[in-house]
Amino acid sequence: MRKSFFRHGFAPVALLLTLSAAVVAQSGATRPRRVDPSTNPVPPPTARPTPTATQARTASTQAPTSAPGTGDTARAYSLLQQKQYEAAAREAHAAAAADPKNSEAWKIAGFAQFYLNQFKEAAADLQRALDLQRAAKEEDAPTVDALAQSLVRSDEFERALPLLTVATSRAGAPPDATLLYYRGLAEYRTGKQADAERSFNAAVKADPKNSASLFYLGRLAYERNQTDAAIAALNRATLADPRFAEAWTLLTYAYLRRAASAANVPAKADADYLNAVRSSDSLLRVRPNDETAAALSGQALIGAKQFARAVTVLERAGANPNAGGPTLYLLGVAYSRAKNFPKAITTFERAAAKTADDPNIYRELGYAYEISKQYGKALAAYQKGAELLPDDEDFQQSLERVRPFAK
Repeated sequence: MRKSFFRHGFAPVALLLTLSAAVVAQSGATRPRRVDPSTNPVPPPTARPTPTATQARTASTQAPTSAPGTGDTARAYSLLQQKQYEAAAREAHAAAAADPKNSEAWKIAGFAQFYLNQFKEAAADLQRALDLQRAAKEEDAPTVDALAQSLVRSDEFERALPLLTVATSRAGAPPDATLLYYRGLAEYRTGKQADAERSFNAAVKADPKNSASLFYLGRLAYERNQTDAAIAALNRATLADPRFAEAWTLLTYAYLRRAASAANVPAKADADYLNAVRSSDSLLRVRPNDETAAALSGQALIGAKQFARAVTVLERAGANPNAGGPTLYLLGVAYSRAKNFPKAITTFERAAAKTADDPNIYRELGYAYEISKQYGKALAAYQKGAELLPDDEDFQQSLERVRPFAK
């Protein structure tokens, strides 16, 4: 067998993540290739985090003002002040049903539902209140702010943006980091990236520990391939909020990307693989039972050539019968690099059963069979890979190499 048989790189896996609701990625996953990472940079995850409890303010610190003297509305206002939100919503809706033009009743109902995290319902009631206020030329800031935030939390960014522009542009008002973050989020989600960056920077200026805005600044830099800037912003985000899982995730991807780009400078690449390991360790502390976190950690450990640790991390995820093909692929790679080829073969076979259209699984499986001198099975694996990638020279060379030995 030729020496080229022992050329054995690693194809990074792009993991599809399902995170929370306001920030991380939107690029699709790519298939893993058993090649040098610099030829296959790691894309970001797919998702977006919502602000944490310490980042997002609840509607407004100002309760509805000037509750009318009608019994139901006054009682609803009192219940809202007592944080009896369900009762307040019922009472306010009763008052609004009796007098549909009672803007204060709609406003109280909207606030109560906001505090109950019923954002779509809150937005509907607050819109009714704002329409009535505007008709009477009595629009107030708390209603605008609460409606804007309810719309953002309902993913209605187009509707939210004009209100947020108003809320963050009031003459003489001090900068509000949370409203600026929401404005940036609405701009980002409606494709206004430059405006979003300005808003996130303004939010960070108002609150240097606004981790959600720092995250988005990192994400925007990542999307522009400004990896150093992305890493700087994401490190600040994780320092401000050490439990910000999405920030740790994207930071790990950024370190992996920078390591891949430094493939010709081994010292730099090795340093960033170690950085990726450290950030993925932090991610695992936040999400210890999450398969995608384990897979990303395994990917970083493999890049850092810490194969025994990669096996340990990935075995826990791979033990689940429902483990995904990408996770099993990475576990197989870890076994293979640790020269445990029997377990590598078993794991790659499981991965192939999960994702039969991934040629890199057959590339690795064929290698494990071949080095184990199971040439017939190696030939079959390489043939399957070649069917999926008929123009791939590596598969053609592998087929030529093992065919004389296969019986």
